[in-house]
Amino acid sequence: MRLPATAHTSRPWRIHEIAPDFHLEDVWALPTPGGRDDLPYLVHQIADGSGDISSPTYRLLFAIRWKLGRLLGWDKAGDGIGTRVRTLRDRLPADLREAPRGPDPRSVPFTSVYQLPDEWAAEVANRTVHAVMHIGWVPDEAGGYRGQMAVLVKPNGRFGAVYMAAIKPFRYLGVYPALLRAVGRTWQANAADRNAG
Repeated sequence: MRLPATAHTSRPWRIHEIAPDFHLEDVWALPTPGGRDDLPYLVHQIADGSGDISSPTYRLLFAIRWKLGRLLGWDKAGDGIGTRVRTLRDRLPADLREAPRGPDPRSVPFTSVYQLPDEWAAEVANRTVHAVMHIGWVPDEAGGYRGQMAVLVKPNGRFGAVYMAAIKPFRYLGVYPALLRAVGRTWQANAADRNAG
């Protein structure tokens, strides 16, 4: 379920002080009901790439995106973190630099920035955008907790802004629905392991 921006901006996340120049693109409630200390399980699931994204639409959209990126040179190493843009780790205050960084996702080209008991941030950059995936762990309406995903972006100039606007319908119609379903299916499938651990 898509959430209002205030679901992210009203919480005291550390990402606010680290990426104040990024635009909050989306906030989503993740179908991951759990206990107070379950964020590490969700981080591991996302970083591990666990879960089959079985939607043909999702697979097709990403295949097209990576093909276009190769053809048009959007994803060259020189346009990424540490080259075109500095990593957000350079902005971390001392306490976050000393905190666990968190795992780098395997199936998507994100790099972990930091991980805390209730939030995790990972970044990606290419010729079009510098983006942050922020995963928070928040109380839910049933007295438990669940994940919440925010997407923060800093488009690369006019081209990046036009690109982000152009792909928005595809993200809402194909990418996010399939992604959220897959996250929920995998979370439910791993419930026994979480409860045993």
